[in-house]
Amino acid sequence: MDSEPLTSTQREAFLGLLDDPSPSVRRALLARFASLGSAVVPFLHDLALGPDPDLARHAAWFIDELKLSDPVAEFRGFIRSLNYELESGSLLLARTVSPHLNIGRCVATLDEIAARTRELIAEPATTREKCRVLNRVLFHEWGFHGNVEHYTDPRNSFLDQVLERRTGIPISLSIIYLLVAERLELELEPVGIPGHFLIGCYSDDQPFFIDPFERGVFRDPDEVFDLLRKNHLAPHISDLAPTPVREVLCRACRNLVNHFATAGDPTRAKLFASFVAEFETTHEKHST
Repeated sequence: MDSEPLTSTQREAFLGLLDDPSPSVRRALLARFASLGSAVVPFLHDLALGPDPDLARHAAWFIDELKLSDPVAEFRGFIRSLNYELESGSLLLARTVSPHLNIGRCVATLDEIAARTRELIAEPATTREKCRVLNRVLFHEWGFHGNVEHYTDPRNSFLDQVLERRTGIPISLSIIYLLVAERLELELEPVGIPGHFLIGCYSDDQPFFIDPFERGVFRDPDEVFDLLRKNHLAPHISDLAPTPVREVLCRACRNLVNHFATAGDPTRAKLFASFVAEFETTHEKHST
């Protein structure tokens, strides 16, 4: 998670040193900023965009030297780009609370799961048969499972945390399933039904659905409708349609608004509410 924010005393001290021309002072300040990590990012970015041209120039120099980035701004940029890709979007989402997450490790883990699954698939095989093998690898060999006991723990929604802890909620486990399936060139789709999340396959003779929260149980359309009825929801054929990546990520943010609020973290709840608003505003702007 994020580092503690700078104190007012630290901010004042750094402001007094930022334009010091001494190379030794600049090196010492650079080292201090590096040690503070993500805590210094908002301070430097605010100065770089501020009205004082000298401070802006010096702040920009430190940002460049430290190779700092602003994960929140990067995720907002991703939302506005309309270039929605599930893996990069999920990693950018996770970086908003864990700026230093090891992206390479996440990608390597997904690659490893896919490689193990590929190893066990006996060709020729249908998509359903390949998904059975993927179920075995994900849910039995790797032990991924739904976090029933602590469902509202925000960590259940972040790709890096789910990969590390091997537990999550329906949408995050579905994202991992899809990212591995993509590496295996399986034609699967995210399906966000009301109150739950599934994986859909429409390429075989009959469509079928996979429930990663239930360790990969297969469901046909009638069984999905039964699930909705058990949750006192009226099923509609449109519920079985694929969910756009934009809505998958927006839904993950909606979950986090509720889960951070439940965890007593209103600041992060507000942050993710702003991402939801950004998704909705961007979509409205470009769909009219």
